[in-house]
Amino acid sequence: MAIDLTRNGPVATITINRPDKLNALSLQMYEDLGLAFAEARDDADIRTVVLTGTGDRAFCVGADLTESIPALASGRFDISAWDPAHLKNMDFYKPVVCAVRGLCLGGGFEIMLATDIRIAAEDAQFQLPEPIHGFVPAGGTLVRLVRQIGYAHAMEILLSARRFSSAELVTRGVVNQAVPAEDVDVIAHETAARIAALSPTAVQTIKEAVLTLQDLPWTEAFAREAALGQRTFTSEDARNGLAAFAARASGNAKKSK
Repeated sequence: MAIDLTRNGPVATITINRPDKLNALSLQMYEDLGLAFAEARDDADIRTVVLTGTGDRAFCVGADLTESIPALASGRFDISAWDPAHLKNMDFYKPVVCAVRGLCLGGGFEIMLATDIRIAAEDAQFQLPEPIHGFVPAGGTLVRLVRQIGYAHAMEILLSARRFSSAELVTRGVVNQAVPAEDVDVIAHETAARIAALSPTAVQTIKEAVLTLQDLPWTEAFAREAALGQRTFTSEDARNGLAAFAARASGNAKKSK
């Protein structure tokens, strides 16, 4: 399989597995990546996801230039068919940690932007080269990037079509950490496991709120925030958490006597 989904307790790992082609995405791989995300979303036992690519040469260099891009250019194929692979319009509220080694270009960069936390190798390279070829990064990037970071930084990345280092993208707020290549997967999985140990109701509600409230008028956004908050306050996770807190507090009080 060129897209692999494995499980380790509550953490799923989705791997783009085509290292001989720098993990370039064929049409079938785009479909399979979307199906893998849907499977992770719908499996209640999965709480977080790590997205990575096989090998050290590339996380993903984007759409296969010999198949996927020609299909788009022919006009017989609509890029919206790739929405699930780009986590567009699918209500995916489980946190996704991205582990990036090597090249992260074009559609690979776009898929990274659909994730929540990004751990990159110090020598990783990032680029949106689409303007060089006469088209645009329309896999969510024209919407996401300028909302995730400052306008001027976003426009430099979008318009210049140049390559950026991990250190540059850490400075711009696109990447969370730049670490030695051998540590990328370890740190990504540690991060995912730490989040998976928290309340899934709380964690997924936080992501839902961040993704759905940012463009609402303030009054409407605050009302929706309160409703989402109330949903967590009355959840089973909250009842269990408060009971555990009360038990710890009672035990500490007894020890202090």
